[in-house]
Formats: sequence, C-alpha cells, structure tokens
Amino acid sequence: MTINPLPPSSSPEKRSEILYGVENAVGRGVYFMSNVKKRMDIYFDHRAPSIVVEIPEYKNGYIDIRKRGGKIRAFTEITNANIHHCKELIKLVDELRHLNGVKGGIAVSESEYMATTILEEAKPLTQVIFSSVKEVVEQGQYIFDTLWNTAIPAEQKIRELEEGVVPIRTRLVTKQDEIIEEICRLNINGDKLSICSTFGGMQMSYKYFFDSYKRIVERKRRIDNIGGGNDGLRWIIDIDKDKLELVRIFLEYGIQIKHIKNMPSMNFGVSDKEVALTIEKMEGGNISQSFLISNEPLYVSHFNSLFEELWKNGIDAKYRIKAIEDGVDNEGIEIIQNPAEIQKFTFNLLKSAAKEILILYSSANAFHRQEYVGAIQFLKEAAYKRGINVRILTPADDLIVKTAQRWKERQQQEQEHPSPKQQKINIRFIEAYLQTKVHLLIADRKFSLAIELKDDASYKSYEAVGLATYSNSKPTVLSYVSIFESLWKQTELYEGLKEIDKLKDEFINVAAHELRTPIQPILGLSSILRSQTKDSKQQEILDVIVRNAKRLQRLSEDILDVTKIESHNLILKKEIFNLNDIISNAISDITNQIIVKENKESIIKIEFINSKENWKENAAIVVEADKGRISQVISNLLNNAVKFTNEGTIRIITEKNNGDIVIGINDTGTGIDPDILPRLFTKFTTKSNSGTGLGLFISKSIIKAHDGRIWAENNTDGKGATFYFSIPQSR
Repeated sequence: MTINPLPPSSSPEKRSEILYGVENAVGRGVYFMSNVKKRMDIYFDHRAPSIVVEIPEYKNGYIDIRKRGGKIRAFTEITNANIHHCKELIKLVDELRHLNGVKGGIAVSESEYMATTILEEAKPLTQVIFSSVKEVVEQGQYIFDTLWNTAIPAEQKIRELEEGVVPIRTRLVTKQDEIIEEICRLNINGDKLSICSTFGGMQMSYKYFFDSYKRIVERKRRIDNIGGGNDGLRWIIDIDKDKLELVRIFLEYGIQIKHIKNMPSMNFGVSDKEVALTIEKMEGGNISQSFLISNEPLYVSHFNSLFEELWKNGIDAKYRIKAIEDGVDNEGIEIIQNPAEIQKFTFNLLKSAAKEILILYSSANAFHRQEYVGAIQFLKEAAYKRGINVRILTPADDLIVKTAQRWKERQQQEQEHPSPKQQKINIRFIEAYLQTKVHLLIADRKFSLAIELKDDASYKSYEAVGLATYSNSKPTVLSYVSIFESLWKQTELYEGLKEIDKLKDEFINVAAHELRTPIQPILGLSSILRSQTKDSKQQEILDVIVRNAKRLQRLSEDILDVTKIESHNLILKKEIFNLNDIISNAISDITNQIIVKENKESIIKIEFINSKENWKENAAIVVEADKGRISQVISNLLNNAVKFTNEGTIRIITEKNNGDIVIGINDTGTGIDPDILPRLFTKFTTKSNSGTGLGLFISKSIIKAHDGRIWAENNTDGKGATFYFSIPQSR
C-alpha cells in the first residue's frame, strides 16, 4: 500500500478536523510524523503495537523521526497477546512504558495533535482527529504527561509476564469480598503458611478458608512422600477448654498447632511470599474489617522470624490439651484486681527497666492520667538519667502533641552536648480507630503489664482501670512486643498514606477549581446562542450543552465540598432565618425541572406540610444556621426524591421534637435498595446512572456540622422512602 502524506485541507491556517477512510487517515498520520522535528509523544491501546510494527507507513515514519534526531516516547497496555509486538516496538522508540486500561490513541508533537478511537490489530487506521490549534496541542501534551508519569517501564512489565515476577506492594484491604479473595490467594500460592491468631481468628478461618488449608496439608503430604518436605501449615493460638473442639478439628486434618498463653488480639498469616495481618479483635467467626497485605520481603522476613520465635517457645497442642483435661495449668502470669497494686506494678517496671521501655496507651486520657500520677516523669528520668530507650505509642490530642514537641526540642538541644546515657524518648501517634481497650507496658522485652480500660472518662487512674495481667512468660511478652512493633511500623505506613491522601486532595481541589473556570463561559454563551437561534434542532443541541454543563458544574461544586469536608475546612456562616422560605424556594426550583416522563400522563406533585401539632400552619420556623448550606441539603434530598419517583406525590413535612426542627421528605418512588441502605450516606453510594453518590455524603456532613443528624428509611407501605434531618431550633 502506497499512501502519500496528506497535508491539512487549509494549511497554514490552524484548525481541527476529522478524517475518514484508510487513505485519508494513514496519509494524515504520515504527514504528522514527517512534521516531527524534536519529539513525538504517543500512547495507544493493546491493539496498536501490531499496527506500528506491521504497517510499513507507520514503522518507517518512526524510523525517519529518529534518523532526524527526534525523540519518541510511547506507552501502551502490554499483554501476553501483544508482547512480541511490544518487543519490536521497543526498538522503534526511545522509551516504551506500560499502563493498564489504555483506550484509543493520542499522538502529540511540538506543533500538532492526532487522536483515534478506532484501532484494529495489524490494520491501518480508518479515522483520525487532527489539530494544529495550539490549545488542543497543549491539552493533548498535558494528558500524555499526566498518564506517562503513572506508567511503568515496558521491560519491567515484560519481565512480570514472562517470568511471573510479582511487583512489590503493600496495601490495606477493607472490602470483605476482597479480603476473602486475597487471603485465599495467599493460602493457595504459598509453599508453607504460618498463622498466629486469637480464637476468633481461628473461627473465622474455619468458616471462610478451611478448604484452602486442606490443600496446603495435602500438598505437604505429597511432597513428604517423594522425599521432600516443608513446614506445611502451622498455627499458634491460646488454647483453653472452650476451644478444644475446634482445635481438635484442625489437628485431625494435619495442621500443626502450638499454644501460647494469653495471646493478644493480633492476627497474622505469613507464607514464604506474603503476609496478611489485622489488629482488630475478631469474635464469633466474623471477618475483620481490614487486613494489611504485603509481599515486601522485609515484612515477610520480619513476620516469619517473629513466628519462628513464638513457635520455638510455644507448647505443642497435644500436651496443652492433655494438661487441660488433667486439670493442670501452671503458666507464669498474675491477675491484678486492685488499682493501687496495678499502679505499683507500673512504677516498679519503670524503675527496674535496664535497656528499653515500650508503652502503648489505650487513649489520650490514659496518657494524661499517667502524667497526673507521675509515671511520665518516671519515663523522663529513665531516658535522661539512666539512658533507657523509651518508645511510646498513644492517641493524640493538642496537649500531648505539645508535650511531644517539647521533648523533641530538648533532645535537639542536648545533642549539641551529648551524654552516653542520654537516649531519645520517641513518641508516635496512632489513629483513633486503632485505639485499644488495653494499656500495655513492656520492660526489657522480659516483663509485660496489660491493663484493661474500664472508664476512660474518669480523671482518676484507680477509677479508670479494670483488671491487669502481669507476665514474665517469654511467649506472652514477645507476643505483646510483636503487637507494639507492628503498630510502630504501621504509624509509618499511615503517615505515608496521609501524605498520599493530602496530595490527592490537593490535586482534586485544583482540578475542581480548573473545571469551574470554563463552565461559566459555556453556560453563558450557550444561553446567548439559545436565545438568538430560531432553528429547533440547534436549540435542542444547545439545550444538551447547557444541561451537561450544569451537570459538570454541580459535579465540580460537589468535589470541592467533599475536599472541604475531608480536610475539615467546611465553614458555616450562621444567620437567623425562616426555614419555610428556604423550603418554598427549593420546591419552586425543583417544580420547574419536573416534566412528564416518557409520555406518561401522570406527573409528580410536591406538597409542603407544617405539622399542626407543633405550630400553626404557615407559621415561621425560625432557625440559626447556614442558610446556603441548609438550602443545599433540602435541594439534594428533593432532587434525590424526584430522581427515583416516576409518579405520585413528594411531601415535605416539618415537625418540632425536643427543641429540634425535624424535616422529612417523603416520596412514592422505588425506595432504597437494601444493599446500599447501611452505607447510604457514604461517598459514591448510588444506584442511579446519573448521579455521583456525593450528594448524601455532603448533606450528612453539613447537618453534622450543625449538631444535627440525618437518616432515611423505606416507607412501611412498601412505596418509596423518607429522608429526615434535624437541626436545633433557634433560641
């Protein structure tokens, strides 16, 4: 096939055009490549590498660009099906990268832009979009650069596909289906598996993963029969008489089990390739809400070493079971019930430590209670006078943050005149959702004191604590050490995740603001054109433009609101106003948008009802709130009701309840899907094809900021749903 370069139809004027047909499309592509002087940046989907490599016009164009000294950067989706073409493509470009899910194709030079959505393997293009308009070229370059920065080197992806090399990654999995899938995959892929869990973790594993454990045991038996051998499946757990039945089931299937007294509420499973762990307490076989899963070699090695140490000091399950059946249990622990004795044990451990003190406070108040009784002063003396290495994990408040800052400043000053005994007091803050009900103190990794939190609101230590468990049992103490070290490492991970979230929020904020800039001109100019156009077809097209621009405007505003909410920057501008006026305006606005749907005769009616039991009809409902934000909530709920109601009546009802104003919006629509009802007010929860799922999340945040609450329920008659929110009445 011989195709001559096809110049733009009206060069040198800058313009954009669409070309159809193989001859026009390929010709324009050849013309585009012939104009490249310094660089060509191009990306395309998984079908395109075969086009570039096998169609001479494209392949020669690439070769000519590089002969002229031009540089070519390209990325595509590399798959098993196109890997041989990608290897050839590497030879034609200066750098090739891989990105999942690439669609269509875009090419950008220093002065021109081309794009296509029609790609067939090893076949020439049949349609392209071409532009030499500066703004289009710059936009194309921005898109390319943004995606380029997220792509990975082609050589890395090819090696993953050919050699089965798995990329190193650590991730937090929070969805139940994904947790089950990931742990089953870990069980299947590993040659061995070592698990340390509470009894709740064993119950959960029996419920969800027991079949995969059977396969590990069977694989070990086959290997043993041919003269090989591995550790198979090993389990560490605290065994008491209430757990014997399930432990025996695991033993009968060939799972090796050892006992450690008073296992802490930490669960982890580690193979030779990956580790999965959770610090949540699992009860009754319920699956944890989140698992941290990693194939980072350092993490895998750490938890394998930790397990081996615990396993070495554990008691074989058959001996533990026999001891329970014989009534013999001589583990070295002490249960302390007297709060004064608990505080005495605390001071003694702090005084006796020779090398290291590890402390996990259950709450910020627990830190302050120990500060009040003098335990924090003991820690400072241990660090600054005796040279003890002190590490503290605690939830934070403003006072604790200031205390930590003072310690840090003192240590920086003392580094100018260091002393052999001076050690840093390292303090890290754990997230609120990682708070436990146990205050943990570990001295020299030999002694531990676990104190139960009974009443965190109390200012007095002896009223706040319950039972305490003191232990010098090596397996128990090391188990607590493993919890502390895991949380210590997780603080680093969460700080990194916070930084990523911060960057994400900043990007979303900038993107949303940038979206708003072109929207207003589009709306304004489209409305002007609409008013000046008499042609009905053109009016319909302009209506579509205006409707979608307004939708984009709402989306950008929602994104900005979500960013403000998540960064705690949602500021209320409160004033006193009549809520009736806001509701009436919202009804007026939504009424203008209601039309007969799909040629049906019935329409939606909207009624506003003041409860006569609380005040006279049409009486003012005076509130002190952010007028614009409350109007936003009412409009969101009304729009939601209209969206899911094909016919019938939407009623807005206001009531007074114990000093609060309650507003209910009742519809006769399809109701709330039971699948999404529990997470109705979270981000991106929607069953609509036209919504983003942000409106209810934003509404909840606004009402919460007003010290109110918002909730929803399906109507008892089976038709539609009712959304409620309440805010305090103005005094």
